[in-house]
Amino acid sequence: MDSKTKINKTHKVITEKGSALAKYQNIIVGNNSIGYLLYFELCSWLGKVPGAAGIALRKLLWPRLFGSCGKGVMFAERIVLRHPKKIHLGNNVILSEGSVLDARHDSDDRALVLADDVMLSVNVMISCKNGCVAIGARTGLSAHTIIHATNDCPVTIGEDSIIGPQCYLAGGGNYNHDNLDIPIREQGIVNDGGVKLADNVWLGAKVTVLGGVTMHSGSIAGAGSVVSKDVPENSICAGVPAKVIRRR
Repeated sequence: MDSKTKINKTHKVITEKGSALAKYQNIIVGNNSIGYLLYFELCSWLGKVPGAAGIALRKLLWPRLFGSCGKGVMFAERIVLRHPKKIHLGNNVILSEGSVLDARHDSDDRALVLADDVMLSVNVMISCKNGCVAIGARTGLSAHTIIHATNDCPVTIGEDSIIGPQCYLAGGGNYNHDNLDIPIREQGIVNDGGVKLADNVWLGAKVTVLGGVTMHSGSIAGAGSVVSKDVPENSICAGVPAKVIRRR
């Protein structure tokens, strides 16, 4: 499947002929089973139940939605799920209010993997559009962070990492744009190899990490940085574009 096909797939499925139910199952649920659809709908309704009762009901019923789900996982209110069978959660994962987990992928049944003790804060969005996301154990994503992986450009974050609020990590975030006769949106996504954060990485608030970047173990990006080049081990970078300012 080429890049243009991937970009237009959602729009094509929604607008082409076919029943509304089939489109809903294809885009939202990711499963053609009527039994699974009914269970998904029940769990979606439970997603709006507030307070301790909602947490208890989701803890009891939601784990069956996923490809796999460990023990002690906590689901807060208003969590949005897409293709949950392609989502795999370790033990003691915490998904806070307004989290969005979108695991749409044409071929990989492990599109989104959160290891043990991962915590997503309020309104974190992880979007897999034919790209995979894997987050290592004991890593925390702060409020309003967005991770976007597309066009077979994965985003991986190692263990014990700290992702500050309002960060943006983009694997496959750039369009081809050389042809002036074709709209940019129709020229496909550049395969940039994705984003890799090694273990023990710290991103300050509002850091952007672009596709093709590796931040090596123990590295830090200062608040507001735009990281467009690899960051060596135990280095601190800052600025737009980010440059290494010193070693730890």
